[in-house]
Amino acid sequence: MEVTVHLHGVLSRYTDDQRHLAVEVPEDATVDHVLDALAQRYPGAGRRVRDETGSIRQHLNLFVDGQQLRELGGADLRLHPGAELLILPAVSGG
Repeated sequence: MEVTVHLHGVLSRYTDDQRHLAVEVPEDATVDHVLDALAQRYPGAGRRVRDETGSIRQHLNLFVDGQQLRELGGADLRLHPGAELLILPAVSGG
């Protein structure tokens, strides 16, 4: 199945300046599967999305179909065909 990954401009420098990527994954794929496929295709982006342990970096926010991944249960969330994954750097300050 195909999942669309939307990347913030900062991350797109590691994906040949592509901000919207179609990623093919198995039918029962999770967010982790999509991140694996992204890292295989674009290792530089993969290293900036996950740390050395394979965990999503804390300074990133991921959204699946507009809902924050943390609220949906994390990276083992199963996706549906046509799902959209948005990866954004966290913003903080006052």
